[in-house]
Amino acid sequence: QVQLVESGGGLGQAGGSLRLSCAASGTISSINVMGWYRQAPGKQRELVATITSDGSTNYADSVTGRFTISRHYAKHTVYLQLNSLKPEDTGVYYCNADGITYDSSAYREFNSWGQGTQVTVSS
Repeated sequence: QVQLVESGGGLGQAGGSLRLSCAASGTISSINVMGWYRQAPGKQRELVATITSDGSTNYADSVTGRFTISRHYAKHTVYLQLNSLKPEDTGVYYCNADGITYDSSAYREFNSWGQGTQVTVSS
């Protein structure tokens, strides 16, 4: 079982910055993809950014050039730097990890979500 714990959300001002962190723990053998998703009130959850085990990144068009995803592989941690914040960035940000666990002499695939962290951007 893999647990993800996010931190770093809060209140930001338009044009300002925030930094989110997400640490994965458990019987992890490897993590292929880590990513951030967000859900605004009344809207569906959407992809923000992902980063693979080889460092390849993917961003939603709405955050390209403003947000940066990075990863500390040994610590199973992913970060999201949010710059040039806009009110429409407001929402609950969720961390996701996809990989392999090793436990009881068996490898198993996993896909886990964090509990979410609130980001609110004021104009």
